[in-house]
Amino acid sequence: MSGFHAALGAFLASPVSASWRELAVFRNGTAERVCAAVDAEVAAGQVVAPEPERFLAALALTPLDQVRVVILGQDPYPTPGHANGLAFSYVGPPPLPRSLVNIYKERAEDLRLAAPAGGDLSSWAKQGVLLLNTALTVREGATQAGSHLKLGWRAVTDEILSAASQQRPHVVFMLWGLPAQAKRGLVDESKHLVIASAHPSPLSARRGFFGSKPFSQTNEWLKREGQPTIDW
Repeated sequence: MSGFHAALGAFLASPVSASWRELAVFRNGTAERVCAAVDAEVAAGQVVAPEPERFLAALALTPLDQVRVVILGQDPYPTPGHANGLAFSYVGPPPLPRSLVNIYKERAEDLRLAAPAGGDLSSWAKQGVLLLNTALTVREGATQAGSHLKLGWRAVTDEILSAASQQRPHVVFMLWGLPAQAKRGLVDESKHLVIASAHPSPLSARRGFFGSKPFSQTNEWLKREGQPTIDW
């Protein structure tokens, strides 16, 4: 058996899911129903990204009990071959996705660091940066951005965000773009920091993403809270 439903089962049976699997959406059938809906799209001929074995990569690489930063985007890259289960991350040949290019531009301006050669952000994830999208899948294709936002993922990712807010002590939530900013109410701002800005997409980056200094803001706040900083 293959597909997203099967991949969900494999994830929940794996030790890497230990800190996530007790969330209600993984116990009451909610996540299973969404995965079944995604599998139905695939059966009907749609090509969906990322691959089933990668769509929960953000949770697998960043356990709930290690979350220190959440970077929230909208949905995976719809360009064929771009999505890998970590929001904004890319593993492949040049050119890099344009949103990631803009993230690197802001990183360079903010921290005075040269842009990395590749787009793999798994090193961030392994430091406690949860690279999450509001939808975990998308139809591939140039016009398909947002195609799975109404498929049911909202209940899943809302609970993931709520769990990070409720169970972790001091987290920075970077909410990039309007769909991400709509989740602000899930964050307890009495103990967490929210950095809300425009999305790094070329369509919106100049409307508030550039100049937002999210990386230095994050490290300064973590340091004030007695937490280790992130090696961006």
